[in-house]
Formats: sequence, C-alpha cells, structure tokens
Amino acid sequence: MDNIILFVKSFSITPGSRYKEEGKKAHSGEEFREVFLEPQFEQAEKANIKLIINLDGTIGYGTSWLEEVFGGLSRKLGKDRVLKTLEFISEEEPYLIDDIKQYIKDA
Repeated sequence: MDNIILFVKSFSITPGSRYKEEGKKAHSGEEFREVFLEPQFEQAEKANIKLIINLDGTIGYGTSWLEEVFGGLSRKLGKDRVLKTLEFISEEEPYLIDDIKQYIKDA
C-alpha cells in the first residue's frame, strides 16, 4: 500500500483558531485533528505506512493551530508513535516542519 498524503488545503486554505468553540467557521486545529488527521493517522498506522502532511497551499498557519493539531496528537497518542508515522512536506514554508516536530516533542 502506498503512503497516504493529507493536504491541509483540502480542510481550509485559512487554518484558523485552536479550538472548535471559537466558531463554526474558525477552521480550528482541534477540528482538523479530530476529523481529518486522526482517522488518516489510524489508517496509516494500521497499514504500517507513512501519513504525509502537505502544508502547502494555505495562506499561513498560526502557532496555536499547529500546536493544537500536532502537539495535541502527540499528547493523545505519544510522541514516538506520531514521529514514526507522520512526515511533512512544505515547499512554501519549509521551516514549519522543524517547528511542528518541536511541538510534537514538547507536548
């Protein structure tokens, strides 16, 4: 089975707040993690393949959004599992990859 690629821009080109409670159109990190990332993560982990997160195609990311998505996943599942399964692509803002990996490790 091939790796799974998850495009954040398919969720929203304007990732927004940290929490769902901040509004229905907030495009929150919590919503992305729960609805998009976690099911794909489980599928990739079961198949022993990588889940590749493509970060390109949005207008940018707030640190709270990134921390909620990837730090939140790490708090829930453990950093070793998350780092083993996830990979990242960002041609537009490659520094985000190091930032995200730090959120995962610090969670």
